Amino acid sequence: MYAFIGTRYDDPSRRVLNVVVNVRPFSEPGDGPHFERFAPDALYSVHITDPMTGEEAMRYDFRFSGVDAGYKNENTILSYGLGTEAGPIEHIGDARQNYTQTYSVTRTVDGQSEEIGSSLLVGLPNVGLNVTPYYNDEQGQAVTGFRTYDELDRYTKEAIADGANGESIFAGPRDDSFFADVPGIFDLLNIRILDNDGDLGDGLGQDGRGKDGFKGYNVLSFSLQIPVEELPEYQYSDPFFGPETGVGVYASVSRPHMTVRNAGDDVQNSGDWVQVNRLGNPLFNEALVAFADKDHYNATDPVDDVQYAHYASDPELAGLINLVFGTEFETSNRADLVAVFIPDVLRVCTTTGPVPLNGAPAFSRLGFIGGDTTDGVSSGWPNGRRLGDDVVDIALTAIASGPTYQTITIVGDNVPQNDVDYNAVFPYGATPHSGTFNRKDPPKILRADFNDDGVIDTRDILAFLNAWNADR
Repeated sequence: MYAFIGTRYDDPSRRVLNVVVNVRPFSEPGDGPHFERFAPDALYSVHITDPMTGEEAMRYDFRFSGVDAGYKNENTILSYGLGTEAGPIEHIGDARQNYTQTYSVTRTVDGQSEEIGSSLLVGLPNVGLNVTPYYNDEQGQAVTGFRTYDELDRYTKEAIADGANGESIFAGPRDDSFFADVPGIFDLLNIRILDNDGDLGDGLGQDGRGKDGFKGYNVLSFSLQIPVEELPEYQYSDPFFGPETGVGVYASVSRPHMTVRNAGDDVQNSGDWVQVNRLGNPLFNEALVAFADKDHYNATDPVDDVQYAHYASDPELAGLINLVFGTEFETSNRADLVAVFIPDVLRVCTTTGPVPLNGAPAFSRLGFIGGDTTDGVSSGWPNGRRLGDDVVDIALTAIASGPTYQTITIVGDNVPQNDVDYNAVFPYGATPHSGTFNRKDPPKILRADFNDDGVIDTRDILAFLNAWNADR
């Protein structure tokens, strides 16, 4: 989940709180015949809370249409490219798009609910050059990194909707925005996360060239822009910058209390919604909460998070780092980490101007550790979280440098950025990877005279191999 202050996609004079929530990680871009879809029997929610207590003040609920309905033509195996006619999809929902998913959004404030959008169109998967050409370049690979709304591809533009209270809304496939060497971290802290060139003197996990375990995958994303004037105002203490005004944010997914499956496709859901998953700060549930409490954490609310405070106060990860690498990081009484993670909501200062986004000159992936501040507070996590914030490096640096922070020791995992450029405009996530050519399987282009000097020789082979190796 990401939350940060910006401006409305079509009105740069209006400040908004951006909230981006990604679900269904490791979505294979070419997963036909169905491609990933939002679950119709799930309630996807964004919660706005008191940043100090976690008590909910506002909630936005997303509900999606069925995955076995919405077809124009059921006598085919193709969800996209063949509906009532065949060919590339020109616009979302047209005759070539066989399956279309829709959704509604409801806002609840003080127990009063109102529907702010209905029958909204879910964005398209990037099937490939033949079916979804407006996502891709001539080689069939996704084009991304757009800086303005006008530059966005037509499919993304058509999936952006407006809410009843000035909100902007989006739901659909995107590139997985997270980047980290999670495989190396969970290999009992494989040495490659700190050093991959044989020289620890040039920084702990700052060499680059790490293995991004999320490279080339997509997610399903649902996003909001909420006008700042629609938000409550709370006073809270930022753990590094002192008194601030803002809100807390977290996301959750709930399922019906009871599901009965009968023969065929007869599925009956009943009872109240039961929360089965939630996320606020990055890495707390994944890297600090033990197996004994993970399911319990997912089912509870931030107002009860004091019961999980010991996972931040006495972080297992600090002890593992000491065990494997012989360091002497503090492993107990970490009040600094408790201040960040408990309650587990993203605290966002709402009085600042728009924060710098990835690709802007003022942006630093390390937030305030890298000198990136906005109006006296960190531009990135733990003040909210932007796409491009290197939360693994920030968290490891906090573990290594706290609780006093008299000396900052930057520690990371050698993965400093996402595999593709984010967009700098709502809904911010990069264009979804193409099903036929993505970052895991890019198009192969063979050029004989690779360095364009008019002569085909050994230098061309070396130039090609160097470029290929750099891309890897």
